[in-house]
Amino acid sequence: MESNFNIGEKVKCKKFGALSHDFVGTVEKVYENSAMVAILEHDAADEVAVGDFHNRVIVRLKDMKKVSAK
Repeated sequence: MESNFNIGEKVKCKKFGALSHDFVGTVEKVYENSAMVAILEHDAADEVAVGDFHNRVIVRLKDMKKVSAK
């Protein structure tokens, strides 16, 4: 699978696992079918889970969308 994501891009990611809401982050590393994302913006209800993840998660590429620069 060819990745359309590059390091440093801002992305919106679907909720999964312990996270109850979608979140926004930046791509730190791209793998074959996933990417490591540093969480920048998240719902307050997910504060504990984000802390447990040390503000980084692995997200499937198909669950991410680029956030357009404004």
